[in-house]
Amino acid sequence: MIRINNGKFEIEWEEGMTVDRLLERCKFTFDLIIVNVNGKVIPKEEYQTYPIKDGDEVGVIHLIAGG
Repeated sequence: MIRINNGKFEIEWEEGMTVDRLLERCKFTFDLIIVNVNGKVIPKEEYQTYPIKDGDEVGVIHLIAGG
């Protein structure tokens, strides 16, 4: 089980899950997004390859620009 945003919701872990796959499953489609896994910020260029393990705590923050 993967806990997202301090347990606001959870999803089932799947073999080979990456940050990209997790974002897809959660329907996070924002252009500006920050992801941390167990407190470590993951660079966007690693989303396709960074593995998510069963039991990980993931934080997802979308940034909004304004003026």
